[in-house]
Amino acid sequence: MFSVPILVVIVVVVLYLLNSIKILREYERGVIFRLGRALPQPKGPGIILVFRPIDQMVRVSLRQEVMEVPPQDVITRDNVTTKVNAVITMRVLDPAKAVIEVSNYVYQTSQFAQTTLRSVLGEVELDGLLSHRDALNQRIQTIIDQRTEPWGVKVVSVEVKQVDLPDSMQRAMARQAEAEREKRSKIINAEGELMAAQKLLEAANLLAEQPVTLQLKYLQTLTDIGVEKNTTIVFPLPMELISLLGHGITAKTPPAPPETK
Repeated sequence: MFSVPILVVIVVVVLYLLNSIKILREYERGVIFRLGRALPQPKGPGIILVFRPIDQMVRVSLRQEVMEVPPQDVITRDNVTTKVNAVITMRVLDPAKAVIEVSNYVYQTSQFAQTTLRSVLGEVELDGLLSHRDALNQRIQTIIDQRTEPWGVKVVSVEVKQVDLPDSMQRAMARQAEAEREKRSKIINAEGELMAAQKLLEAANLLAEQPVTLQLKYLQTLTDIGVEKNTTIVFPLPMELISLLGHGITAKTPPAPPETK
């Protein structure tokens, strides 16, 4: 049988070993510092042993993290003041660098994102900010990713979330859009009138070449009127007949007598 001191030692060793067992999830890695020096490779996932106080472990998550950039006051190139916020998606690729190279990679990425957002959006005009967001998002992502790459952090995407415009600018843009739509409607109306005039001219030329078609059109018009069961029927009078009647009346009218002094 073991003596009491030996049993105490065995119990202490067992408790120490049990306390040294750490379980890391599939998306976690443990950066181990042994006597202050980082081990070459992070540990995990699964069961690992951390022998305290010789070893110290820092847990790092490999999952994507979403970070919202606070609203920033941005003055565009055409001197319009706006408030712009964005959303950044990032993940850790190298846990050792994320722990060793920077004290808090999330905070530092947030600060770089704020300064980059103001500097990039300040170089474009308001129309470009509203209509070319994809290109601006790609440019901001590239700049931030270049700065975070030495830390082992990958910026997956950057999206400009919201652009707040002053009320006066919103009213001016509404008036501009209204004027643009009115311009388009007038152009479309004029083009329709031009096309209608061209078609009428083609129809008139065709009827002038074949006088019989004018009579057929006249009979078709009478048929359409008869279908409606109207009590009043209007008979169109050809212009040639009116001109002939006018010439006959002019020929039969005697000349006026000369004036006497």
